Amino acid sequence: MLKLVADDSGSGCVYGLDIQRDALASTSSLLDGAVTPKEKALVKLFSICHSRMEEVVPENNPVSLVAFNLGYLPGGDKAITTVPETTVAALNAAARILVPGGLISLVIYVGHPGGREELEVVEAFASGLSVDKWICCKFQMLNRPLAPVLTFLFKREYN
Repeated sequence: MLKLVADDSGSGCVYGLDIQRDALASTSSLLDGAVTPKEKALVKLFSICHSRMEEVVPENNPVSLVAFNLGYLPGGDKAITTVPETTVAALNAAARILVPGGLISLVIYVGHPGGREELEVVEAFASGLSVDKWICCKFQMLNRPLAPVLTFLFKREYN
């Protein structure tokens, strides 16, 4: 994602939110080995719930992509997961801050307790969006029921 915004203008930014400090530390470490210091400065990491994204993204800041990775941190405490209630709040926030022509992408890990319920609330949210304003689609493996489900919510451009 960083490579999508790290242009010469330096005006792009990636905001990373997670309630687990280990996830943020891992992200920071991976960035150290993968990008330049100038590019890393475009990444802002916050130890808060995804439902609070509007608190960290500056008002009137154009957001063209919101990416969710729903479930638990691989290799982390499997008891700490995203939950349907905060995910719905985060989706509502993402829909408010996303610019027309923008995208919300979700990778939903369903192979853990609560994963199917989270998929159901994402599907209900997407199904409730206006057809005139949104294009929503889901991709899942039919022969691997526990594989993550990929969902895209495209906010249509205004005419």
